[in-house]
Amino acid sequence: MPRFIKKQSKMIGLPPGTLVTISEREPEAARISVIDYDENHFQEKEVKAAEECFPFKEKPTVTWINIDGIHDVDIIEKIGKHYNLHPLILEDILHTTQRPKFEDYDSHLFIVLRMLMSASEKQLVRSEQVSMVVGRNFVISFQESIGDVFEPIRDRLRNSKGRMRKMGSDYLAYALLDAVVDGYFSVLETIGDTIESIEERLAKEPTEAVLREIHSLKREMIFLRKSIWPLRELISNLQRSESSLIAESTGVFLRDVYDHTIQVVDTVESFRDIVSGMIDLYLSSISNKMNAVMKVLTIIATIFIPLTFIAGVYGMNFKDMPELEWRWGYPVVLLVMIVIAVGMIRYFRKKKWF
Repeated sequence: MPRFIKKQSKMIGLPPGTLVTISEREPEAARISVIDYDENHFQEKEVKAAEECFPFKEKPTVTWINIDGIHDVDIIEKIGKHYNLHPLILEDILHTTQRPKFEDYDSHLFIVLRMLMSASEKQLVRSEQVSMVVGRNFVISFQESIGDVFEPIRDRLRNSKGRMRKMGSDYLAYALLDAVVDGYFSVLETIGDTIESIEERLAKEPTEAVLREIHSLKREMIFLRKSIWPLRELISNLQRSESSLIAESTGVFLRDVYDHTIQVVDTVESFRDIVSGMIDLYLSSISNKMNAVMKVLTIIATIFIPLTFIAGVYGMNFKDMPELEWRWGYPVVLLVMIVIAVGMIRYFRKKKWF
């Protein structure tokens, strides 16, 4: 339940723009990495203080500042003050319960989305909020903890592959968005394999353990839908934005990300339908097993009804019952009972009742 309803009691009564982190991640030291580049120049380094990032603001090159860990409010505040970020942006960065969204602040763009990665068996999906500020010649990204899906972007910048080093900050922002969306496909592949495995076990033996896995998977799908569905609106607004920070050439690539987002949403919806169908299949399997058991018990009871009647009649021991004094009465009654039982069994088989 905490994945769906986040506790925000820390924010009650505070004025807008108050910088208080409510991330559920374990507090860890922030790590700041800086990549500065253009077509002929590349520099990558890890800095220990926010002030070491400030000289890059005035450079004509493109600068990517990535901050892993948002528990150090002082770093977020210094970065925000130097790059003239609105206090509400800083507040949204620290509040990791944000719905994926895009906001245009004229001098810079603010983007919030969820980064998903495959996790352990107990929790299929690991999620964290990624916030990005896109300026004229810089991109600042904020993550809750160390570890992301951006390593291919770093490799392309280091090795000058493709057009990355020739483009501006808007293209870098697109590349980061594309990496996050591509990471969704990897997560969905893992979930697809899990669904197939559960379906096979469900067909063989629908146990309570399988039902618990189905319910857990259903919760994951609800969480995925909540994280991914607003992303379609985010990309669409970014694509239609008239901001001068987004070049027309980058709009073509944003349309491609939008198409990928639609594919992800469709896949999530398909998986939700499959998981819901699995619950119905489980209930049907249990019902069929119960019906089969009841059918066998009903047949057995039906066979014994006439036998019990005969035994009851001759168990009354009335004095004037002639069969009680007959020498062959007992074996004849047994024979009659056997003939009735065999006859009923053959009749049931002929009707294909069992």
